[in-house]
Amino acid sequence: MTCEKALQTHKLTTVINLKLIYKILGSLIFLESLFMILCLAIAFWYGEDDIPAFLVSILVTQLAAYILRYKGHTADNTMSRKDSFLVITLVWSVFSLFGALPFLIGGYITNFTNAYFEAMSGFTTTGATILNDVEHLPHGILFWRTFSQWIGGLGIVFFTIAVLPSMVGGSTKVFSAEATGPIKTKLHPRLSSSAKSIWTVFLILTILCAATFKMLGMGWFDCINYAMTTIATGGFSTHNDSIEFFHSPAMEYCSTFFCFLSGINFIILYRLFTRGDIKNIVKNSEMKLYCLLTVVFTAFIMIMLIVRLHYDVEKAFRCAVYQVVSFITTTGLFNDDAATWPHVTWVVLAVCMFTGACAGSTSGGFKCVRCTMLLKIIQNEFRQILHPKAVLPLRFGDVNVSMQRRVTLLAFLSVYGLLCLVCAFTMIAAGVDNTNAITITISTLSNVGPTLGVEIGPTMSWNELPDFAKWMCSLLMLMGRLEIFSVLIIFTPTFWKDS
Repeated sequence: MTCEKALQTHKLTTVINLKLIYKILGSLIFLESLFMILCLAIAFWYGEDDIPAFLVSILVTQLAAYILRYKGHTADNTMSRKDSFLVITLVWSVFSLFGALPFLIGGYITNFTNAYFEAMSGFTTTGATILNDVEHLPHGILFWRTFSQWIGGLGIVFFTIAVLPSMVGGSTKVFSAEATGPIKTKLHPRLSSSAKSIWTVFLILTILCAATFKMLGMGWFDCINYAMTTIATGGFSTHNDSIEFFHSPAMEYCSTFFCFLSGINFIILYRLFTRGDIKNIVKNSEMKLYCLLTVVFTAFIMIMLIVRLHYDVEKAFRCAVYQVVSFITTTGLFNDDAATWPHVTWVVLAVCMFTGACAGSTSGGFKCVRCTMLLKIIQNEFRQILHPKAVLPLRFGDVNVSMQRRVTLLAFLSVYGLLCLVCAFTMIAAGVDNTNAITITISTLSNVGPTLGVEIGPTMSWNELPDFAKWMCSLLMLMGRLEIFSVLIIFTPTFWKDS
C-alpha cells in the first residue's frame, strides 16, 4: 500500500496541474486589467482618443480573467516543477497578448505581429520598438509602454508573490524558474518577505529618480516615465530622441547614475540601504567585474570619440559612460547616435550587450556573475595543468560552486552561443545585413533593445524586420528575460510525459 501511495503521489507531481495554472493566469490577467485602469485614468486626464482603446481592453482582459479563474476555482496550491516552468512562460506570453490590445484596438499599431512584439518588448524590459514616431502617441498609450517595463522590471510573478499571499503555495518554485543568475542570494526565510523588501527598494529608486529628473526640469509626465524605464532598465521613451531630446547633460548624468544602480543586485542594495553594508559591495567579485568593465569600456570609447570624432573631453566622457552603462545594464536609452561612431566601439558595445550587469538586478544579458565564474573556471584549468592531482574548489563569495553548477554554466553558454548562431544565420539568409543580424540576436536575447548597424541602428525602429523575424525576436526576448532553459524545457518531449 505504501508503494502504491508513493506511486500515486509521484504521478500527481508529474502531471500538469491545469486548474492551478488557470487560477494563476486568471489572477494575473485581472491584475493586468487593473494596471490598464491606471492608464485609462491618464487617458481621461489628457482627454485624448485612447480612452475607448483602454475601455475595451479592460473589459476583454477582465472577461478572460474571470473565465480562467472560474476554470481553476477548484484548484489547490500544490505546484510541481513542471507547473512552475510552464506557468512562468505562459504568464509573460499571455500578459504580452493582452498588453497588445490597447495598441490594436486604438489603431496605433495595425499589425498583430507588431503589437505583440511591442508588448513583449515592454514586459521583458527589452525596449526594442517597431514605432517610428512615438511622439504622436497619446499620453495613456505612452504611459502603458513604459509602465509595462516597470511591471516587468522585477518580474510579474515576483510582484505577485509580494501582493498575492494566497499563491505562496507554489511561490518558491515559480521564483526559481524566474530568478536570474546561477547563484541565489537569500534575504528572508520567507520568499514573500524578500519580494516585498526588494520591491520596496525598486519603488524607492523609482521615486528618487523621478524626483531628480523633476528637479532638473522635466515635466511630471516625462519624469515619471523616464524614471520607470530607467529603474526597470527598459529603454522605452516618450520622445523619438530618447534622453537626448532634453539637451541636458545633468539629466544624462542622472540617468547614467540610476541605470548603473539598477544594474546592481537588488539584495545587495537592500542591505546597503537598511544596514549600511558596504562590505558586500567592496568584496563582491561580481560587483568588481561590473565596475571594472564599465570603467575600462568607458575609457576606451571616450578615447575613440576624442581621437576619431574630435569630441571635447566632457562630451566624449558623457556619451561614452552613458552608452556603456545603458548597454551593459541592457537599458537601451541613448544620448548620441552610436551608429555614427567608429566601428571598433560597436564591438565594445556588443560585448556590453552580451555581458549584462549583475544577477538579481533588472538587467538582462549573460550576467557578470557567470562571467566571473567562467574566469575562475579558466584559472582553475591552468592550475590543473600544472598540478594534475590537485582538487581545486570554485568559490564565489561564501558559496562553493558545485560541479553540477559548473556544468550548467557551460551548458548555458553553449546554448546561448548556439541560439545566437542559428538566429543570426536565419536573419542573414532572410536578407538582414550581417551586423544587424548579429546584434539584433544579441540584443533580444540579452533584453537590450538597441541594435548596431545601418539598416536598424540604435536610434531606429525595428519595423523593417520581416514578420517571422519579429516572432523569433519575441521568443528570444522571452528566453532572455526568463533564463533560456526555463523556456526551452517546455519544448522538450520529456516535459510533457507523465513520468
